[in-house]
Amino acid sequence: NQMRKSIIALATAALGLTALPTLAADNGIYLGGSIGQTGVQIDEFDYDADATSYKLIAGWRFLDWLAVEGNYIDFGSADDRVSGTRLETDLSGVSLSAVGFLPVGPVDLFARVGAVDWSADLSAEGFGRDSEDGTDLTYGVGAQFRVWSLSIRAEYEMFDISDADLDMISLGVTWTFF
Repeated sequence: NQMRKSIIALATAALGLTALPTLAADNGIYLGGSIGQTGVQIDEFDYDADATSYKLIAGWRFLDWLAVEGNYIDFGSADDRVSGTRLETDLSGVSLSAVGFLPVGPVDLFARVGAVDWSADLSAEGFGRDSEDGTDLTYGVGAQFRVWSLSIRAEYEMFDISDADLDMISLGVTWTFF
């Protein structure tokens, strides 16, 4: 009799765990952040450097499969030597993207496309500093694991900025509010 109760309790718990995806908060306003690494390539100078980066995330998932997301992104400071001269880049931006989701149980696969309004400083030893800004295309793909209102996400993004190519790989969290 005690064994039977234990088996029923175990089976009930197992069935409850399979219901976790249905408890996930799919829609609503979400906030979060991520940290990652940005690669900066400037073909004109044969410049290729990496920097630690982070972003702050705010979004609204108004349908199971669609959200609008805004991010503040600090791409970090990167430096490389080009023809013996040390060049340093310092970039940041604000992006606005449409994010399409494909829910697969507690996991969402997603893709984004949007625009990034960026500013960049480039300094060269002995030559001074130059600043530039603009608005360009951003796009990316990722996956997130959801449990209730918490999502853990991994993402790869590209930023086609003026004469430079930036890519960012990041790991972050978001919290969905109802």
